[in-house]
Amino acid sequence: MEKAPINLTNMLLFSLTPLLAVILVPLYGYLDGYDLYEWLVFLGMMLFCGLSITAGYHRMWSHKAYKGHPFLRLIFALGGACALQNDVMHWASDHRRHHRHVDQNDLDPYSAGRGFWFSHIGWILRHYDSGKEDFSNIKDIQQDKIALWQHQHYLLLVLLTNIGLPAFLGFLHGDIIACLLLGGLLRLVMSQHVTYLINSIAHMWGKQTYSDASSARDNPLLALITYGEGYHNYHHTFQWDYRNGVKWWHFDPTKWMIRSLSCVGLTTDLKRTDPARVETARLQMQYQRAREQFEFRDIPDNLRAKLEQEYQQFQQLLKEWNATRQKWLEAREKRLQETLAQWERMELRDSYVELKFALKIQRKRWHELLRSLHSVMATAT
Repeated sequence: MEKAPINLTNMLLFSLTPLLAVILVPLYGYLDGYDLYEWLVFLGMMLFCGLSITAGYHRMWSHKAYKGHPFLRLIFALGGACALQNDVMHWASDHRRHHRHVDQNDLDPYSAGRGFWFSHIGWILRHYDSGKEDFSNIKDIQQDKIALWQHQHYLLLVLLTNIGLPAFLGFLHGDIIACLLLGGLLRLVMSQHVTYLINSIAHMWGKQTYSDASSARDNPLLALITYGEGYHNYHHTFQWDYRNGVKWWHFDPTKWMIRSLSCVGLTTDLKRTDPARVETARLQMQYQRAREQFEFRDIPDNLRAKLEQEYQQFQQLLKEWNATRQKWLEAREKRLQETLAQWERMELRDSYVELKFALKIQRKRWHELLRSLHSVMATAT
């Protein structure tokens, strides 16, 4: 690895803040203790910073997965400054280069190919060529007045949100030091490393559910502490989607917040990947893995033929279901305009429901076949 010059400011920041947190937070807790209010300040500021990064810096500004009301963008700009992960212009520029050149060590600012330490925090501690400032990929964000305002006043906002805000909350409660330690110092260290886990662990441990074109992984456990960002393979495969956890049961508080805010007009133009495209990507990965697993094993010919047959049937059914689904959605829109005959709507609806049920049965058969293959391969081993 290149011996790039040390970034002295970042080296001191990311060395001293964890050290001070490890020493001062438990020491003050032992000598004076913390009460519920102070822990709620810590939790509230964690959410303020974390969601500003995931919903604001990441999904809104970097990927344009939805549009945010100016008031919401202002909140995210303040929360991003509080997270102390650089201003939105630098953050989004780095992130867009990461997606464009993912896993290319010379171009990806935090390539996981250079190891856990580099992708987690090492890339921040030195002036690497892959991390050189280049705003040519964020011309759209440079037109955002709130992002520009944050960029111009970033240092002041950092001081106000990281020191002024917790100190003020502590003043209201009568213990400024406790709130500075929990809501300021400890929160700062933890919120930063929670984000950096996505750059490191989410590219190393988990499942490649939708694509193996990059090292990104889906890690549901990581999603629990990263506000839903742990479904990283889905995100890299469909980066324009405002959701990371595509299933309704996936733990993705960022998705839930964005969706909820759309009900009051604070978020608009929420982008979603077509369900058939998502299902097709998942199917292709399952088929690819099955082929790879039994390529050099003694698998009965009938099972090999069955896999090919079911795969082709599944693909065809997905195409038919998607085409009917598109027609049904168009019919619903036309129904609002009262231009489509009722019998046509009924026919389309029935066809859509039948194909949806057939798809469910086909999916069940596919998974049963995969289990059978795994069982045969386990026996052969």
